[in-house]
Amino acid sequence: MIVETIFSTLDEDGRPNFAPMGLTWEEMKVHPFRNTSTYKNLISLGQGVANVTDNVLLFARSAISHCDFPHFPARKVRGVVLEDVCYWRELEVSTVEEDEERAEMSCRVVAEGRKRDFLGFNRGKNAVIEAAILATRLKLHDWDEVRSAFRRWDEIVARTGEKEEEEAMQLLRKYVERYYGGD
Repeated sequence: MIVETIFSTLDEDGRPNFAPMGLTWEEMKVHPFRNTSTYKNLISLGQGVANVTDNVLLFARSAISHCDFPHFPARKVRGVVLEDVCYWRELEVSTVEEDEERAEMSCRVVAEGRKRDFLGFNRGKNAVIEAAILATRLKLHDWDEVRSAFRRWDEIVARTGEKEEEEAMQLLRKYVERYYGGD
């Protein structure tokens, strides 16, 4: 099962990077694109934190920009934990396999923690997660495909979402419109 997280890493100077990242949860495998900060930081330091949160605004913001969210130090790894986290796992990379575009990094859990219950996602939150993932992969899709997907997700958020989901979709929609030159 792939669990969507906000994955945090540190660069060599100790600056945090937060990125939406799906992890194969049972095996603790991450699959970052090789041109990302997450990949570079994991190769450099070999440590990161898988933050599980139900705050989809964090997914939207981290998908489209570099954000320094409120955080606190991890317990066992050189890393940080999101302040608005439900639970987390601190990871060390144990093996790396690469192809031209992505890496597969197997990790071992060295610490974990819990702040609050994870309430789950309604359909609106799920739509935001899907939109955030697509926003990180725009170079792989054409504008008509992206526009169509966002129309579907906008309808779902309008019916089942709340203010947080609406704000997140607005941020993501503006980002993709700028990427494609508007419509």
